[in-house]
Amino acid sequence: QTHFLSHSLQAKMSKQVQARRLEGIDKNIWVEFVKLATTYSKVNLGQGFPDFPAPDFLTEALRRALGGGNHMLHQYTRAFGHPPLVKVLAQFFEKLLGRDLDPMTNVMVTVGAYQALFCCFQALVDEGDEVIIIEPFFDCYEPMVKMAGGTPVFVPLRPNPPKDGKLMSSADWQLDPAELASKFSERTKAIVLNSPNNPLGKVFSREELGLIAELCVKHDVLCISDEVYEWLVYDGKQHIRIASLQGMWDRTVIIGSAGKTFSATGWKVGWVVGPDRLLQHLRTVHQNSVYHCATVAQEAVAQGFQRELTLYGKPESYFVQLPKELQQKRDWLVQSLDEVGMKPIIPEGTYFLVADISQFKSDVPDVPNSDEPYDYRFTKWMVKNKGLAAIPLSAFYSEAHKNNYTNFIRFCFAKEEATLKAANEILKKWKQEKNSS
Repeated sequence: QTHFLSHSLQAKMSKQVQARRLEGIDKNIWVEFVKLATTYSKVNLGQGFPDFPAPDFLTEALRRALGGGNHMLHQYTRAFGHPPLVKVLAQFFEKLLGRDLDPMTNVMVTVGAYQALFCCFQALVDEGDEVIIIEPFFDCYEPMVKMAGGTPVFVPLRPNPPKDGKLMSSADWQLDPAELASKFSERTKAIVLNSPNNPLGKVFSREELGLIAELCVKHDVLCISDEVYEWLVYDGKQHIRIASLQGMWDRTVIIGSAGKTFSATGWKVGWVVGPDRLLQHLRTVHQNSVYHCATVAQEAVAQGFQRELTLYGKPESYFVQLPKELQQKRDWLVQSLDEVGMKPIIPEGTYFLVADISQFKSDVPDVPNSDEPYDYRFTKWMVKNKGLAAIPLSAFYSEAHKNNYTNFIRFCFAKEEATLKAANEILKKWKQEKNSS
């Protein structure tokens, strides 16, 4: 009897448990670095979320939704998006894209932009399809493409440092047009565009987007356009939507996020906007995975957008005020990093700023023949020894190109003034210690 039991247990356990599509994508930088930040950091400029409150009008809207007497807001709503939210999103994007939209077929609400991305890859990418990803890229693109059976093809933004000794800007990181064109082939199904780009903060110019659009039309390629930072653009720069360029509406899925738009990342309300011929397939994935997003959160976001629609372009609009506030925070962190010799790359948009750590390398000894990229070791050392959390830039590169970008780390500046001041204190003290040693 015992012999039989142990034999049957062994037999059961020898079969591979996990699906093949999970191979090689089990490691996730956020799991490791969030744990490190929670354990050691005094100041966390790692993960991309604000530590300041969401706007009052939004939290008020949630209170009203919860206690306003409409008990149906505690029940299921329409699976593809709460009707008031898809209606106002359609109205908003009609303004932004200059075209008529049907709220029921051109807009779908998702569990944050993250699930919107997952729906795109699952619905549109097949075994053997190639998907072009611009490096550095938000790290989930690569595993999500692989899970769908696709092959990621990487093309880097290449830095061109200014000759006059000025600080580099995210605009100085550019695509090589010939290199980009060489990545398109008959196997290319889609390109992922992230503008404004996380981690660099690059806002793609009309010319750059025109080049991408031309190649998409020429090769009949789809564009998955991750625009979660669309309102967070600085220095009078303009966010241009690739779907508004000639020939692109019909082949583009736009992804947005209430988390980034209204500084409420924990609400997990995102959306996709695009032609029905693409969105119908995303709806199939959505209904067979999460099916539905939280009704009260969608109701409150709908009210937030309603407010912004009436204030569109006016000084009191949150979409006008938030980038002004964040630009000040960005400038403050740029100055604070520059003063200590950690050279910042000035971002044109987003929550993020990448800094060159070359002058600090002497503090963190190199380990010869280490498999771990230098910036990983540097950020781990920094959080453990200085209490300051950041994210290594090479985490946003493919395995093949990781080692070319190990002198940079990413900071998040969407933080309270007190948080940024505390970071400044750490950096100043560190600089003094360097000078006196």
